[in-house]
Amino acid sequence: MSDDVWKRDEIESPCVQICLIHPEADICVGCHRTRDEIALWSKLSPEARRAVIKDLPDRKSLLPGRRGGRSARVRR
Repeated sequence: MSDDVWKRDEIESPCVQICLIHPEADICVGCHRTRDEIALWSKLSPEARRAVIKDLPDRKSLLPGRRGGRSARVRR
């Protein structure tokens, strides 16, 4: 009897462990997935996962640029 769980050919998650949903863009600032894509990732077909991953680079432009962080506050 073989153990098929260890032989699955799945597409890895694009998660980069920076998990924060941007309030305006409504996507994760780390991986750029939507809430639904994150929640359903394990249930998506390989084709659906590939489609999401293909779209991720274009989504980065949906996030507003950084405002300077600590260095901007220190200069004031």
